[in-house]
Amino acid sequence: MSDPSDLPALTDIERGVYSWQTTVAGFGEEGQRKLKAATVMVSRIGGLGGLVAYELAAAGVGRLVLAHGGTLKPSDLNRQLLMQHDALGQPRIDTAVATLTGLNPRIEIVGVSENVSEANAAELVEQADVVVDCAPMFEERFAMNDASVRLAKPMVECAMYETEAHITSFAPGQTGCLRCLYPEVPDNWRRRFPVIGAVSGMVGCLGAMEAIKIIAGLGEPLFNRLLTCDLRAMMFHTVRLRPRADCHVCAK
Repeated sequence: MSDPSDLPALTDIERGVYSWQTTVAGFGEEGQRKLKAATVMVSRIGGLGGLVAYELAAAGVGRLVLAHGGTLKPSDLNRQLLMQHDALGQPRIDTAVATLTGLNPRIEIVGVSENVSEANAAELVEQADVVVDCAPMFEERFAMNDASVRLAKPMVECAMYETEAHITSFAPGQTGCLRCLYPEVPDNWRRRFPVIGAVSGMVGCLGAMEAIKIIAGLGEPLFNRLLTCDLRAMMFHTVRLRPRADCHVCAK
């Protein structure tokens, strides 16, 4: 997609909708056309991934592949902004697709009503130009990381806990991978954890921006860097990451 002649043209309505962002220095109409040509896969579209998907749909990414199983519960509503109270008990993926289509009917959305696993990770990742990991369970995250490395797909990694958030990006062949950062599943990690909804929204927006930068070639993605945020104190830190020479996934 480096040759502008290979990129899809923008329609008049698209030029109008995206007119504010196409005036961003270094992005322009070519950046918008790159978004239109791109597919982003998002694992889980809850409090974190839902905001990633929302921002990418609003930005004009041409195709979204969204994977999330299960039905909507009352405890989801404090942070999952793609959802609606009237959809309690219904599949979350159906409500998410309806919300995103209402926002941007010009994009293609593939809704997969199951979570990422070793069985489906490669099939899902293979469809994407960029992958965004928003899954709460390390088994899902590892499956997507391993597929992203094998298939040479950049992956944006997002996580939150209470009022804290972590985000980084991996580029196979250029950086380490999630297994370098977490060689094993942390002993104390659980499926349900405390979080304030605004924290997941904040890191979701950052994750979407990382995907946009990688697709459009804008600015400096968080390759080899981990951004940590503590919103209790509004403190942000960036630390350098190095690939592990003994990583059994990416060191090969």
